[in-house]
Amino acid sequence: MSRAPAGAIALKRSLTLGLLTLYGLGTILGAGIYVLVGRVAATAGMYAPLAFVIAALLAGLTGLSYAELSARLPKSAGEAVYVQEGLRRRWLSVVVGLLIVLTGVVSAATIANGFVGYLHVFVAVPDGLAVVVLVLLLGALAAWGITESVVAASLVTLVELGGLAFIIYIGGAGLVDLPARWPELVPPPAAGVWHGILLGAFLAFYAFIGFEDMVNVAEEVKEPGRTLPLAILIAIVVSTVLYLLVALVAVLALPPAELAASRAPLALIYERATGSPPTLIALVSLFAVVNGALIQIIMSSRVLYGMSREGWLPEALGKVSPVTRTPLAATALVGATVLVLAVALPIVTLAKATSLIVLIVFALVNLALVRIKRRDPRPAGVRVFPLAIPLAGFLASTGFVALQLAELLAGLPLP
Repeated sequence: MSRAPAGAIALKRSLTLGLLTLYGLGTILGAGIYVLVGRVAATAGMYAPLAFVIAALLAGLTGLSYAELSARLPKSAGEAVYVQEGLRRRWLSVVVGLLIVLTGVVSAATIANGFVGYLHVFVAVPDGLAVVVLVLLLGALAAWGITESVVAASLVTLVELGGLAFIIYIGGAGLVDLPARWPELVPPPAAGVWHGILLGAFLAFYAFIGFEDMVNVAEEVKEPGRTLPLAILIAIVVSTVLYLLVALVAVLALPPAELAASRAPLALIYERATGSPPTLIALVSLFAVVNGALIQIIMSSRVLYGMSREGWLPEALGKVSPVTRTPLAATALVGATVLVLAVALPIVTLAKATSLIVLIVFALVNLALVRIKRRDPRPAGVRVFPLAIPLAGFLASTGFVALQLAELLAGLPLP
């Protein structure tokens, strides 16, 4: 039960369908394709596009569950609230909420690291200094106001979409050759090949992280019961199409080894395709990764706010500034944590940790929806999906968790 005191300052409802969709696309796109396409190619090779398709299917199943839950329970700290409503274990809800915050700060730290690679195209600065300045500026913007932050993020998202469309355009020659090169993209049934593809899909799944962030600004959305589900589905479909096309362009344009070796893979594709310095695409990529980090900081602070209002975290984290109408203490805590992680850990470690945590949360959210649907199968005014959707989402999420844990255990030294 919420413990928000009477007369407490509420968050400002100002997000429309367009802004919310761009908000979701901004965090999905900024978190993935601009940073990790080379890493996925390193694991899956020429089958990187297939890895992205598998990741999209996994994300899509859970995305449908989130769409239904966001209409049933339009609250900040969405996942924690969903798990509480479905599984009714307060300790588990608190753990889930904290895990979501952890994924947000780890994801923002990952993107901040990706920012450095593209920044070096323009200027050589120490990595640590670049990360510190970036995180401090983004924390200040997130604290400024939700409308200002999301409008800024939405404008940058439009730039990101244009950048990806441009990469697809200049790589059009490779897509024209797709029928002739199709056999290169179809994997044989060998277990070793599919093992690499599935591991690549696990890493590619990180590129889809972001749609779940949208539910955590539910209390700042106009008509959340209608707007949230639609925005989630639009964001997933658009990002899937873009990712598949960019992954195809990437592996058809460059050998996977070259993609894997580059810290700015899309800039490298541009340079090879045009023969010109990658200034333009590097600038777009720079905006993309900054945008993703900003949205993760906003999301994480809203989860802390929502959990505080539910009585699960200290009251100070739920206080909203009367001037900015944002949770300043929660935002400051998130920014400080992002800064520490970004300086301390490498990008692939951060991405894998984020994917593993999110998959665990997705499994619990899908399971919670199964329980909720059994108690209340068709609530009034809510678009519901078949029970098979959250069941499949639960099985797929737990399967990928098991795969990654097995991989981690296999890499441990024997006693």
